Amino acid sequence: VQLQASGGGLVQAGGSLRLSCAASGRTFTNWAMGWFRQTPGKEREFVASVTWNLGTTYYADSVKGRFTISRDRAKTMVYLQMESLEPADTAVYYCAAGRTVTLVRNSPNAWGQGTLVTVSS
Repeated sequence: VQLQASGGGLVQAGGSLRLSCAASGRTFTNWAMGWFRQTPGKEREFVASVTWNLGTTYYADSVKGRFTISRDRAKTMVYLQMESLEPADTAVYYCAAGRTVTLVRNSPNAWGQGTLVTVSS
């Protein structure tokens, strides 16, 4: 499995940004995809996940109502639309893939490289 994340950048507080993750290397039927983030000195934390088949979504409390995860099965892409960004959202964001929704959250089978999101106040 190969995952290629993109879309990070610098944005002002209150702004929006969309991250993309191109997935390849296998069919993702019954898999789940997710986004995580990490800041220096902290552990990588779960942000959101989506099931490939039904598109069922899950979110961390800290981003619920502001972030939206989605997937395009035809393009094998996963997106993270981020709204009302806050300086606390500044982090390196990683996409991930897992054989199940539980695995993608706790022990992903594959990681993409990170993309840096910086939110200025």
